[in-house]
Amino acid sequence: MSHTEITAPLPGIEDAAGRCRIFDHGAHVARWQPEGSSHPVLWLSSASAYTAGKAIRGGIPICFPWFGPGLTGDKKPAHGFVRAIAWRRSEVVEDGDTLRVSYTIDPEITGRQPEFPHPYQARLTAEFAAAHLAVTLWARNTGDQPFTIEEALHTYLAVSDVREIAVDGLDGAVYLDKNLPEPAFDQVQSGSLRLTGPTDRVHLHGGAVTVSDPGYARRIRLSTEGSADVVVWNPWEEAAAGLADMPPGEWSGMVCVEAANVFADAVTLLPGEDWTMTQRIDVLGLDD
Repeated sequence: MSHTEITAPLPGIEDAAGRCRIFDHGAHVARWQPEGSSHPVLWLSSASAYTAGKAIRGGIPICFPWFGPGLTGDKKPAHGFVRAIAWRRSEVVEDGDTLRVSYTIDPEITGRQPEFPHPYQARLTAEFAAAHLAVTLWARNTGDQPFTIEEALHTYLAVSDVREIAVDGLDGAVYLDKNLPEPAFDQVQSGSLRLTGPTDRVHLHGGAVTVSDPGYARRIRLSTEGSADVVVWNPWEEAAAGLADMPPGEWSGMVCVEAANVFADAVTLLPGEDWTMTQRIDVLGLDD
């Protein structure tokens, strides 16, 4: 899979056919459309910001080293600082029908971060293949004191209509519903998850999930390694109207299904320790 450099709207890499794209900004996977597919697998807002200091809406933003407001509930910016900073591109490898791009980040790149004053190194590797996309986030504690991280691969999937899809694989999983007045891990998923309104859930589930989309005649299977949680999110119409980078109506064409280690599943790294989390995406037919 041959590649080319891109400069607009931000520097990065894409393949010659325009089926995959990753930006240096946030090491942000922005596009993947497998061979034979008539629709991209990743959703990207038509109003996404492509400026330093702002996260891109859509694709796969990286939440690190905290999720949302963090374990203390007061961390800023939301979901950490690495998704709005250009990472260092460290490797681009072509291997037949596969394009592999890696990025690294550390305090030398981000500058001092008062909310996370720890020596660390992180690496994001995206493997674009004809039949799958695999994204791996690796982090190491390079200091002499332990620290705790939360992380998520905030994957926006493109769907024909979020009101018509089903998310399978979460049956029996305990989850936290962040839209409840007093959210706690006291809900249990029964059968397929069908979205009927604002959805913001963290499921205790480390296995695969599948998004069935009859409108696009496909199933998207997301399998993970190194993650304990699956986040499912869609803001729905009212909340989407308050997001400057989500134009009217576009909320119905996406659903976030995220590999994560958050809340009680946050990862504590001792000096010299590292952790790896991978999410792989495959596209199947409805009957596969």
